[in-house]
Amino acid sequence: MEVRSQMAVHFDSYTDARAHLKVLLDAAERGRVATVRRDDACAAIVDVERLRHFLAAVTPSRAQVVPEDGGWSIMIPGLPIAADGRTFNEAVTEMMAALREYAEDWQDHLLDAPNHRENWGLVQLISLSDDGQLREWLVGKAR
Repeated sequence: MEVRSQMAVHFDSYTDARAHLKVLLDAAERGRVATVRRDDACAAIVDVERLRHFLAAVTPSRAQVVPEDGGWSIMIPGLPIAADGRTFNEAVTEMMAALREYAEDWQDHLLDAPNHRENWGLVQLISLSDDGQLREWLVGKAR
């Protein structure tokens, strides 16, 4: 059964949601609340760019970049991720690869680990970002 108001679209089953997928996706694209219930769980359908923008705003990278031994090192406190490079750009590229690898590992086996489970938002941000967006999140806009 669909519940629709000016502000939200909700379906009480995935069968109903599937039958009204356009309505559900249109609501999400416009930024409206769009949900689907399946048994005891409820999932939100959200436009990717809106979610990525929000996650980038509320999840600062906190990356620390330091010159070291004629090169550069980048680390993010609280995460088991670091990268090195001969140049700043090389270190950033290596860090982006390390972040993507971490996101894959999180999806594969770290999501339930007590010291990693709270990184859901970070993993979503990494996974939803293209290379330019990830670089900008990591070190800011190029000038």
